[in-house]
Amino acid sequence: MPDRDITRLTLYGDSISGNCMKTKWVAELLELDYDWVEMDLMAGATQTEDFLALNPVGQVPLARWPDGRVLPQSNAIMLYLAEQAESDLVPSDSFTKAQMMSWLFWEQYSHEPAIAVRRFQKLYLKKSDDEIEPSLMAKGRRALGVMELQLTRTDWIVGDTFTLADIALVAYTRLAHEGGFDLSEFPSVERWVSRTEAELGIPHAMPKEGHAL
Repeated sequence: MPDRDITRLTLYGDSISGNCMKTKWVAELLELDYDWVEMDLMAGATQTEDFLALNPVGQVPLARWPDGRVLPQSNAIMLYLAEQAESDLVPSDSFTKAQMMSWLFWEQYSHEPAIAVRRFQKLYLKKSDDEIEPSLMAKGRRALGVMELQLTRTDWIVGDTFTLADIALVAYTRLAHEGGFDLSEFPSVERWVSRTEAELGIPHAMPKEGHAL
């Protein structure tokens, strides 16, 4: 809970959230000592008075340090952890880093609001396809199409190097089938998902057939 003793980096998150898992994956890739505090979003764990005192926005993930610093937002947390570790997850070339950042912004603006939201409504709110805003499917497929175009040109989202952009985008892309998206329509994306999961050392999330549920 938020009032716990903090002796090292502590990540607050809900394991059902791709945004939260990003921070956990990066911490583990960097071999950081950290604590994970599971927060049940569905039970309103981020809306308690104690948690809102840490993050008035009432969202996870949230990173917290023993010196009292707190940092919200998944991509900001990933970037800070990787830069502090001087990791090659962040390109050293300034322009390539800017390209990576552009994908991080795009992920939160154009990818996550469609794919993650449709997944949440379908899987956790148990809405039927008829009850879900139709534009979410169109926007999500458009985002996957952008990724497909990029990944027909490069092995990773930013050229030939595995970066934070891949971690940010794989979080919900690997779970897109749970929102009704069929990744078999995007073969370059599908192959990239498998490569990225292998880099992260996490299980493959897609059904063996590669089709939407």
